[in-house]
Amino acid sequence: MDIKQPGKDNIVLIGMPGVGKSTVGVILAKMLGLQFIDADLLIQQQEGKLLREIIEQSGVDGFIQVENRVNASIEAKGAIIATGGSVVYGEEAMRHLKSIGLLLYLYVPYGLLEKRLSDIRGRGVVLREGQSLLDLYRERTPLYEQYADLCVSEEGLSVEGTVERIIEKLNF
Repeated sequence: MDIKQPGKDNIVLIGMPGVGKSTVGVILAKMLGLQFIDADLLIQQQEGKLLREIIEQSGVDGFIQVENRVNASIEAKGAIIATGGSVVYGEEAMRHLKSIGLLLYLYVPYGLLEKRLSDIRGRGVVLREGQSLLDLYRERTPLYEQYADLCVSEEGLSVEGTVERIIEKLNF
């Protein structure tokens, strides 16, 4: 898929928290000469609060509304956009992101994800009361797959290896 299509000149990274969307996104942007946008940082800037503070004060549904609004308003040209893991709950945001870019799903198996996410609540991860990481993984995986234009497995890869695999898949 060519991101050079009119209006589709961004690469939007989606996936679970802890898969490295921001880390991979920064390196990918540098290698491709694109700008980098972290949607979670945009949310924090616009709201003047940390993600976990928004979740604590507004609840999960309130946070999802804020995240949907902010992501649906991103205007970018020639950017790598790293989204928060819960972006897939916002239909308006997902339609908008798909209209401005290629949606690339970064995937890791559950066991690896569990090792990476030791402090899940401190990271501002959207978890409902009583919901486990495994529940979240099972709930979100079909949504990521539904929206993704491309899927890249990070299993057995370093950050650099993931970036190389993405570039291969994008035919750059």
